Amino acid sequence: MGLRFVFGRGGSGKSTYLLNEIKTRVQDNETSPVILLVPEQYSFEMEKRVSSLYLGKEKDKYMRTRVLSFNTMSALVFTKTGGLTDVNINSSGKAMITYKAIEKVADELNVFSKAASQTGFVGSVSEMISELKQYNVNYDMLEYISEDIENETLRLKLKDVSKIYEAFENELHENYVDSQDMLGSLAVKLENTSYFDGCYVYIDEFTGFTPKQYSILAKLLKKAKEVTIALTVDNVNYLNYRKNDPFSRTKYTYEKLRKLAMDNGVKINPYVDLNRGKIKRFENNKELLHLERYYHAYPYHDYEEEVNYIKIKEFNNLYEEVEHIAKEIVNLVRDNNIRYKDITVATRDLNRYDFLVHSIFNEYEIPNFIDKKRDVKSNPIIVLITSALEIKNKRYSYEVMFRYLKSGLIGLSVDEVSLIENYVILNGIKGKKWLEEKWEYRAINNYNSEMSEEEAETINKINEIKNRVLGPVIKLQNKLKGKKSCREICKNIYEFLVDINMEETIYDLVEGFKEKGELEIASQYSQVWDIVIDILDQIVEIMGDDVVSMDRFIKIISLGFEEYELGLVPPSVDQVLVSSVDRMKNPNTKYLYLIGVTDGIFPLISKEKGILTDKDRNTLMDRGIEVDIDSKTKTFEEQFLVYKALISTSENLILTYPVADSEGRSLRPSIIISRLKKIFPKLEVESYLLENKRETEEEMMEDITVKSPTFNKMVNKIKSFDNGEEIENLWLDVYRYFANDKKYKEITTKIISGLTYTNMVHKVSEEKINQLYETHNLSVSRLEKYSSCPFAYFIQYGLKAQERKEYTFAAPDLGTFIHNIMYEFSKSLEKDGLHWSQINDAYIEKKVVSIVDAMISQIPGFILNSSPRYKYLSYRLKKMLMAAINIIAIQIKSGEFEPIDYEVNFGQTGKYPPIRIVLEDGTQINLIGQIDRIDEFDENDDRYIRIIDYKSSDKNINLTEVYYGLQLQLLVYLDAILESAMKKGNSIYPAAILYCKIDNPIAKFNENKEEEQIDEEILKQSKMKGLLVKDTHIIKKMDKSLYEEDVKSSLIVPAALNKDGSLSKSTNSVTYQEFEVLRKYVKHEIKELCEGMLGGDISINPNKHKYRTSCDFCIYNAICQFDSTLKDNNYNIIKDKKNEEIIRMMAEEVE
Repeated sequence: MGLRFVFGRGGSGKSTYLLNEIKTRVQDNETSPVILLVPEQYSFEMEKRVSSLYLGKEKDKYMRTRVLSFNTMSALVFTKTGGLTDVNINSSGKAMITYKAIEKVADELNVFSKAASQTGFVGSVSEMISELKQYNVNYDMLEYISEDIENETLRLKLKDVSKIYEAFENELHENYVDSQDMLGSLAVKLENTSYFDGCYVYIDEFTGFTPKQYSILAKLLKKAKEVTIALTVDNVNYLNYRKNDPFSRTKYTYEKLRKLAMDNGVKINPYVDLNRGKIKRFENNKELLHLERYYHAYPYHDYEEEVNYIKIKEFNNLYEEVEHIAKEIVNLVRDNNIRYKDITVATRDLNRYDFLVHSIFNEYEIPNFIDKKRDVKSNPIIVLITSALEIKNKRYSYEVMFRYLKSGLIGLSVDEVSLIENYVILNGIKGKKWLEEKWEYRAINNYNSEMSEEEAETINKINEIKNRVLGPVIKLQNKLKGKKSCREICKNIYEFLVDINMEETIYDLVEGFKEKGELEIASQYSQVWDIVIDILDQIVEIMGDDVVSMDRFIKIISLGFEEYELGLVPPSVDQVLVSSVDRMKNPNTKYLYLIGVTDGIFPLISKEKGILTDKDRNTLMDRGIEVDIDSKTKTFEEQFLVYKALISTSENLILTYPVADSEGRSLRPSIIISRLKKIFPKLEVESYLLENKRETEEEMMEDITVKSPTFNKMVNKIKSFDNGEEIENLWLDVYRYFANDKKYKEITTKIISGLTYTNMVHKVSEEKINQLYETHNLSVSRLEKYSSCPFAYFIQYGLKAQERKEYTFAAPDLGTFIHNIMYEFSKSLEKDGLHWSQINDAYIEKKVVSIVDAMISQIPGFILNSSPRYKYLSYRLKKMLMAAINIIAIQIKSGEFEPIDYEVNFGQTGKYPPIRIVLEDGTQINLIGQIDRIDEFDENDDRYIRIIDYKSSDKNINLTEVYYGLQLQLLVYLDAILESAMKKGNSIYPAAILYCKIDNPIAKFNENKEEEQIDEEILKQSKMKGLLVKDTHIIKKMDKSLYEEDVKSSLIVPAALNKDGSLSKSTNSVTYQEFEVLRKYVKHEIKELCEGMLGGDISINPNKHKYRTSCDFCIYNAICQFDSTLKDNNYNIIKDKKNEEIIRMMAEEVE
C-alpha cells in the first residue's frame, strides 16, 4: 500500500509522465490491473491516448490497462459483486421522484409551501438533494442540526428540505438507486472484490473529490499496491491551503488525501516534482513559458522581447469576432498546413456563442463540433408529444394546436399547414369547434357574397386535413378520459406514437440528415426516440400504479424531458473543437482561441443560486456539516480555471473580446487582458473596431476564404466601387472567377444589375395592366386609393395581395356592419309604413335588437356571437345604433329634407346608370358605387338633393383633398344623381354632401345640467359634417330652428348665420355655380387618374398632408420599402388652400 503524488505546473507533463509509467509498468510479468482513473468527461480522450501507447513494439500483453471513471468503476465492480440489477434512475427519474416527494409533504412545508408549485422548484430541490448525498449528509442530520440554528429562516428551510429529502429517500429506495447511491454502494462493495487487489491506480485530471469519492479512494488505497495521483500545483514548497491561492483547490485535495492515507495507515511515498525541469509543453515557446510562470506570480517579470505567439484582438460585436476567427482558421488550414483538430475555440459562456459559431463556421465550411449537451425538450418530437397531451387541457387553443401541426412529423406539407392555419385564424376556431364534424365557415372574409365553387373546394380540402390530423389525437384523448394510472397513460402515448408512425418517421429523418452530411442532427434525432421510450419506462417504473390527472401527468413527463440532455460524440476526427473553458480536453492544441474574454464572464463572477445562500452554507460549515463551497470561494477558484485555460496550448494563444453584445450594450475587456498587457509590455491589442484597409495583395488574400463569404465580400467591394471608391485588381479577378462559376454565374449577373437598383418602379405595359385589372367598372374608393399611392393600388387590385385575415372585429368590419343595420332599419320603416318622425325609442330598440340578432344568427361562426366578450360588444353596438338612429330621426324631423332612398346603387345593374368616363384612346370607364342615403326637398318645380354617407368615425369635406383626388366619393355620388335626373329632363339642384357619424355620444359637463341642455350637447356632437350649398333658404330647410331669431348656429348641419341672416364664414359652403365647377373638375380628375392607371403608372408616390401620409396605415410598405431618406423616394406634399383658391384652380383646369 502506498500513496504517491506527482506535482507539476500546467504543461509540465503530468499526464505524459503517468502514461509513460503505465506503459513501462505493463511490460513486467505481473497480471494485476493498471487503472487510470479520470473524470467522466475526459474518459474518451484518455482512452484514445492510452490506445496510442501500444501502437509500437511495446504491447500490453495481458491487457492490464483500463481507463475508468467513477461510473464505469461502479459498473465493473457490480459486475463482479452484484448490484447491476438495481434500477439506476437518471436525472429525469430523479426529478419525477422529487416531484412525488414534494407533493407528499406539501402540506407540512413552511418556507417552501408556496414555492412547491412553482416552475423550477423541483430542479432546485433535486440539485440540493444530490449535493447533500454527495457530501454524505442525510435527512436526520439536517433535522438534528436545524434545532441548533438560531436563524429562523434557515432553520425552517432545513426542516422543509429534510422532509422532502426523507420522502425522496423512502420513495427511491423502495426499488431504485441513484448515481450517489451507486458511489456509496461502490465504496462498500470494493471490500468484496479481489479485482483491485495489488493493482496500480493512476489518477489524473482531477482537482478535487466529494466525500463519497474520498470513501472510494480510501478503499483503493488499502487494496492497491500504489495509488499515484497527479495534481497541478505551482510550488511543492508551498502546499498549504489558502483560500485566495489560485491553486487552492488542488492544495486542499492534497491535504485531504494525505490525511486520508495517514488515517488508513497507508504509506506516503516520495513525491515526483515535475517543476524542477523545463515545462515540456512550452520548451519551444518562451512567451507561453513566461505566461505560465508569471501570470499569477507577485512580483512578476516583464517579458522584454517582441510578442509573436500571444495575440489580443478586439471587435465591435460577437458576429465580427467569430467571423474573423473563421477567416483565420481557413487561412491557417489552407496556407500553413494546420489540421482542424489542432485548433480549439473556447469560451466561458458557450450558450452565448454556440449558435453563432456553428452558423458562421458552417458558412466558412469549417468542420466543427460544439462540445455541449443539448436540451431535449425543444426537439420537434418532444414538442409533438407534449402538445398532443396538452391539446385537451388547453382547450384546443391556437398555440398548442399549431405547435402540434407545425412539428413537421405528422405528414402535413407546409402548404397544408398554412391553409388550415389561415382558415383557423380567419374564423377564430378553438375549443369545441375543432371537434365539429364538418367546418362550414367561410374561407374568405366576405360574408355578404355567395360562396363560389373554388371556395367550397377549399373548405372541403381543409376539412380533409383536419380529419387526417385530428384522428389520432381524438383517439388518444378518448383513451385518456378520466383519471388513469401512469402505466395506462404511458401505454396510450406509445400507441399514439405508433398510430402516427413516429418510429418510421424518425428513421426517415435520420437517414435524410445523414445523406445531407448533417451527422450531428442525425445523431440527435436517433437518440430522441430512445429517450422518449426511456422516459415512459421510468414513469411506469416509478409511478406506474399512481392514478393521476392529465394536468399532473403533463407536469411529470415535462419534468422528465427537461432533465434529459443529449450527449453527442464528435462525428469526425479532423474538426475544430468548440468548447466551454471548463470542458477543454486537448491541452496541447496548437491554436487556442479564447473568445468572449469580457469582464464578469471570464473569469466568471459566481452568484448565489439554489436553495442555500452563501451565509447558509457558512453557517452549516461552522457546525461541521460539509456542503459545496460558497459563491465567493468559487470566484476565487475561477482563477485556477483562467490559469488552465491560458496554458492549454503549446504554440499559439489568441484572446478576443467584443466591445458590445448582440443588443448593442457595451462590454468591458476582462482583467485577464490588462494582466497580460502588464506581463507583456510589447503586446499590442489588435483593434478591428474600424475596418482596416488591406494595403498589399497578401493582406487582401486573407479575405479570400471559401466561396460563400468571399462572394459576399466581393459584392461589398463592387458596391463601394459603385459609390466612387477604387477597386483592387484582385477583386476583379474574383469577379471573373464567380462570373464563370456554374453555381454563382447567374447570381453574379443579377448582383451587377442590382448596383443601379432603386425601389422606384417602371410602368407596366397597357396589355398587362388591362389583364391584371380585369374590369373597367371602378368604384370611387378605388380611385381614391390610386390617387393616394399608385403602387399600393397596383399591389392590392392588380396583384391582389392580401393581408392574412384574423378573427377580429376591426374598423372595416364595424363599418360594413353599421351600413347593413342602417339599411335594414330604413327598409323596415317603409315596410311598416312609418316615417322617421313617427318612431319612438321603444320602436327603435325593438327593431335594432331584432335586426342585429337576425344578422348575427344568419352567419355561421360570426364573431359577435363567439364569446361573452363579443356578445357584450354586440350589446354595446345595439346601444350605439339605437342612440344614432334616434339622433338621425331628430335630424330628419328638424328639417324639410326627406329620405327618398337607401343603399342606392349606381352601375350597370343599379337604380341609376354608372358615370361614364371616356379616355383619350376611346376606352370607357364606368364609375359605380353605393349611396347610403338620398334626401330630397321639393319646392315648386325644383328639387334639391342631399347625399348622406354614414361613417363610424369623424370625417369632413376638404376641398384641397378633392383637388388632389383623395376625396371624390360624395361628389361622384351627387353627380350620379344629378346626371341621371338631367337626362330625364328633371330640374334638380345640389343642396349638400354630408357625413353622418354613427355614434353614441356622451355629454360631459363640470356641473349639473338640465335635460334639454344635455340633449342639445349630444346633438351638437352628432352634427353632420360636409359641404353645403351657399343658399341660406335651402340651409334653413335642413334645420328649421334657424328661422328662429335667437338661433344662429345649427345643431344639425355645419352652418352658422351672421346677425344680418347671411351665412357665416365658418360655414363650409359653395355656390351652385361652384358646385358645377366641382362636378366638372371631379370628372376631369377621374379621367386623369384613369389615364394613369390604365396607362401602367404604378409609381411609388405617396402623399403627405399635414402630419398624415399615405404610408401611415399601408400594409404594403414592406413591399415598396419606401424611405424618404433614399434617392428618388419623395412624398407628394399637399398644402391646404382656401376654398376660393381651390375653386379657382379647378375652374382653370376644367376650362
